Parts: sequence; C-alpha cells; structure tokens
Amino acid sequence: MFQDKSLVCKDCGSEFIFTAGEQEFYAEKGFQNEPTRCKECRSIRKAQMGKDSSMKKDREMYDAVCADCGAPTKIPFKPHLDKPVYCSSCFSNHK
Repeated sequence: MFQDKSLVCKDCGSEFIFTAGEQEFYAEKGFQNEPTRCKECRSIRKAQMGKDSSMKKDREMYDAVCADCGAPTKIPFKPHLDKPVYCSSCFSNHK
C-alpha cells in the first residue's frame, strides 16, 4: 500500500526517506501533509521550541491567600475576588 518516498528537507536541503511505516502512521493520525524536514532538522526545531516554552516560566506571579487553609501562595494569574484561590496542597484536594 505505502512505499518509501524520497523528500527534500526545507531547512538543510538534504534528501531523506519518508518510509512506508511513517506514511502509515501519518495516515492513522489523519495528518494531511508530508514532513518537510529531515529527522535531524525536526529534532533541532523541537529542541528550539522547548527552549522557547521554558521562557514562559519567567512569567509574573501574583500574591494570594488560599481560600481553604489561609496560607499565602503565589499564582500565575491576577486573582479575582469572586473566585476562590487555593495553594498547591489544597488545590490537589479539589480535583
């Protein structure tokens, strides 16, 4: 059904094989497009994306008081007076 296909990476220009197994996987997942990057360039891009998302950890934190135990805590969003805020311990109890 599927046959190995030779493609060209849009980043480095090298030729790579889009294997029959990979094509079957793409079809099972419903992916419409073939890969445009070789495995090495995909790995590099994935690593760069991970570094970019780690920058989000430096976001502004707000002081709040836990609605259950009254402990001071920090949250990544501005608290609203009409909604309760919980510390990590109490939050896990509310799941």
